[in-house]
This record gives sequence, structure tokens and C-alpha cells, in this order.
Amino acid sequence: MSKSLSPFTKQQLLPQEETLEIHKRKGELYIGIPKETAFQEKRVCLTPDAVFALVSNGHKVLLESGAGLGASFSDKDYSEAGAEITKDTAKVFACPMILKVEPPSIEQIKLINPQTILISALQIKTQSKKYFETLASKRVTALAFEFIRDADGTYPAVRTLSEIAGTASVLIASELLSDTKDGNGLMFGNISGVPPIEVVIIGAGTVGEFAARSSIGLGANVKVFDNSITKLRQIQTNLGRPFFTSTITPKNLTKALKRCNVVIGAIRGTNRAPIIVSEAMVESMKKGAIIIDVSIDMGGCFETSEVTTHKKPTFIKHDVIHYCVPNILAKYSRTASVSISNIFTPYLLKIAEDGGIENSLRFDRGLKNGLYFYHGILTSKSVGDWFDLDFSDVNLLIF
Repeated sequence: MSKSLSPFTKQQLLPQEETLEIHKRKGELYIGIPKETAFQEKRVCLTPDAVFALVSNGHKVLLESGAGLGASFSDKDYSEAGAEITKDTAKVFACPMILKVEPPSIEQIKLINPQTILISALQIKTQSKKYFETLASKRVTALAFEFIRDADGTYPAVRTLSEIAGTASVLIASELLSDTKDGNGLMFGNISGVPPIEVVIIGAGTVGEFAARSSIGLGANVKVFDNSITKLRQIQTNLGRPFFTSTITPKNLTKALKRCNVVIGAIRGTNRAPIIVSEAMVESMKKGAIIIDVSIDMGGCFETSEVTTHKKPTFIKHDVIHYCVPNILAKYSRTASVSISNIFTPYLLKIAEDGGIENSLRFDRGLKNGLYFYHGILTSKSVGDWFDLDFSDVNLLIF
């Protein structure tokens, strides 16, 4: 009898158990949203629609009573969306995950439980060494939403909020210009037979781009100044039309400022915004002209700028109206809240889908870019250098 030529052994031909893919267990999030207490901060990080999306996916949201009022969202809107409402601030800060717009104060950090996940803005320029030491003592894992990167390398939170700031600067200028008490009673528009408004924009970043977009849409003559030829080229491409662009040279800028009705400062620096417009240049401007200094949160790019508030937003110097409110977005708190919520919600759902923040950080480089504390260990080089604190490379902590 001839021997079988089968390539398989008898053992291999026996029926085997089927190996099925084991799905990762979804993480269940318990999110606390405290009421913002920072000066004139009216935004909230999740809208009722976002809360409904999270609750529908099996997550819990605990909201401090009144947290959405500044953005015109009532407690009723949130409770109907599935959130639990409480007046107990300490209970909100005891949640395993905390979502805030502004960074928490040192007093609020003391309410946080150890090993909490904190997602908020970082605003490194306004912090102190003690702030980071207090956070470290709580062994938190903290993410700064302004440093979270998209797949294409952009910063979605910064871009979205800059879009609002750029458009807002034009709406505010239009309001101030039409005010016949201090402004020149001019309409921000292109009316047949009437010379259009002249607008100068310093800075061709996202704020500058959206200020230019809104100004052109209203029919104004726009001049954009920036020292980056790439940005000037990009702004023309993005707006789909040629218009006046120039590098920042004193002669060209002074000439443009003498003629303009509105000038918007939207230039950033690494530590402080550079002063581009001197006091002498402001003196040469028309009576009743408007200065909107969007860079005021970084010191301002006009020599005559002084910080103002939403209660008293303007002052007049050399017959020129100055608007220098640092938190310009609080004026449009609902729009800004919806924008922030649109950024937060997909990330929160993904963190849960991945089975927790550890896995998300492992696979999402953009999210990892926003991490500055990991279980109480500082992972941000810029924070470490700025405040002379020890830091560790995040890649050595998360494999």
C-alpha cells in the first residue's frame, strides 16, 4: 500500500477552534464641565448637541449649573441632552476627566483628584512655576487643546478661533466706524458713487486672512502687510483674487496708514508681538480712524495700545479710536463655543473608541502633541525651558 503524499500531518487535518478577532473594549468616559470663572470668559467647551452625542455613545457628562449661560445654553438644554446638572463645584472637579476652556486656577487644581485627565487651554504666557508644580503633585495627565495637531499638521483649535477673531475684528470696526459720536459715520460697504473704506491689515496669518475676506466681502479696499512672502502669496491664493500686498516697510506702511479708515493688527511673536506701528505713525492717521489690535493678548503691535475690557472696549488717543480687548472671542461666545465643541467631540469619541487616553496617545501623534503632563510627569520641552522644570520625552513614557 503506497504511503499518502498529503502535505499536511494527521494533526493538522483535525478540525481547529476558530480564532475570532477580539474587539477592543470601549472606554466609558465620565466628563466634568465646570463653570468658567476667568474674567469675562463666557465660552463653554461642549454644546448640548455634543453632550447628546457623547451620552448616546454610553458616556456620562456632569455639568456645573450655569456653565453654558454665557453662550446662551441653559441647564435645561443640557439636561434634555442627557447631562447631569449639579451646583456642587467640587463634585464636577472630582470627575475622572475634566474639560475646560481656560486653564484651571491653582484653587481649582486643589479640587482635582489624583490621576485625573485634564483637557483645557494652557496659555503658557499667563502661568507660573507654582501652577505646574501643583498640577504635578496631582499626577494628572493634561492636554492643551491649542497644541493638538490635525493629520495635515495644522492646529485646529488655533485656526478655528483665529477665523472667528479675524471676522470679529471687521464687524467691530464696522460698528465703531458708523458710530457718529466718535467714529466718522462711515458705512463699511461699497455703495455706488461713494469711495470705499480703506482697510490696512498687518499680518497675513489666519486672523489676517479672515479679516481680509470679510472686508473684501463688504466691498472695502484692502491692503495686507507681512514680512513673509509665502504668507502674502497664500492669502491671495486662498481669497482667489489679487489685491494690494506688501512687506512691512516704514515708507509703504506710513503711506497706507495716512489714508486708511481702519487698521487691524494681527501679527504674532514668539514671546511678545513686535511693535510695528509707532506713536508717530498713529499721529499721522485720520481723525476718527479705527485701530483694532487683535495682538493685544501678546502685548499688542501698536505703540499706543493699552489693554481694554468688554465693558469699556475703546479709548481715543491722537484722535484715533483704539479697540484693544484681549478676549475678543467672548463677544461671540456661542459661535466660539460651537467651534471648540466641534474640535473636542470627535477626539472624545475617539479616546473612548480606542479604549482610553493611553491608547489614543500611543497611536495619534497629533493628540500626543497637545500632551504636557503624563501621570504628573512634565512632557513639554517649552514649559520645562520656560519655567526651569525637569521634563521627560513623551516617547520614552508612551510606547
